[in-house]
Amino acid sequence: MTTHNMLIAPDFSPERFAGWHMLNTLIQKRANINMHLNMPAAHAEQEDIIAQGDIQVIYANPFDAATLIREQGYRAVARPIGKSDEMVIAAASNGEIGSLEHVTTGMTVAMANNRDVKLIGLRLLEAVDIMEPDLSWDITETYQAAARKVIKGEAQVGFFLAEIFHSFSRLTKAQLSVLIESDLADISHVLLVKEGFADSQVLMDAILNLHKDEDGKEVLTELGMAQGFEAMSEEDGEFMIDLMETLLD
Repeated sequence: MTTHNMLIAPDFSPERFAGWHMLNTLIQKRANINMHLNMPAAHAEQEDIIAQGDIQVIYANPFDAATLIREQGYRAVARPIGKSDEMVIAAASNGEIGSLEHVTTGMTVAMANNRDVKLIGLRLLEAVDIMEPDLSWDITETYQAAARKVIKGEAQVGFFLAEIFHSFSRLTKAQLSVLIESDLADISHVLLVKEGFADSQVLMDAILNLHKDEDGKEVLTELGMAQGFEAMSEEDGEFMIDLMETLLD
């Protein structure tokens, strides 16, 4: 039996790690396919793995998904229900930045390499007339590393994926102050399959029916996706790409 490859984007909170392995195990059993799970630790590693050309399924952030659909022959087939990609802008709680208005030209922003988080954050900063060239950018391996830089004063502001920010330890969150959290609702991670992937339909059947029994519900709870997945049409994928391009404008 052929072994396929699934890649999970590295921008999820650490407590979800086991859930992805549980999902892969259950999908293999229900779809009767062999699927190797790839879980890169950072965005650069993700790009290296995809560049090797043998990834059939990707759970991608929306910015990467737009590129993968347009340029690398993937199509969006599903997304989690009620789980949008929101982001948090935060500063050190003991610092001088108490609101978005205190963010000024020349400050350093620490963040992991996640383009959609950056785009949403920049859109929020437009309210205080701050643009991308006005800031210095410190790109870290992980969001946890970005938080440490803000807490230590090595960066004045941090951009975080909201789910990861809210998963930080109580001690970490006590040392950070939320300046703003986005509420876009329309942008989410998506499940992509490579064009020509022969087992696409059986995979989709397994994914879309996870919410119908206890084993599937347990996996979805572990992933923080209690409502399960919904199918995406080609038009849904195009709409998401248009949204990302709007953020880029």
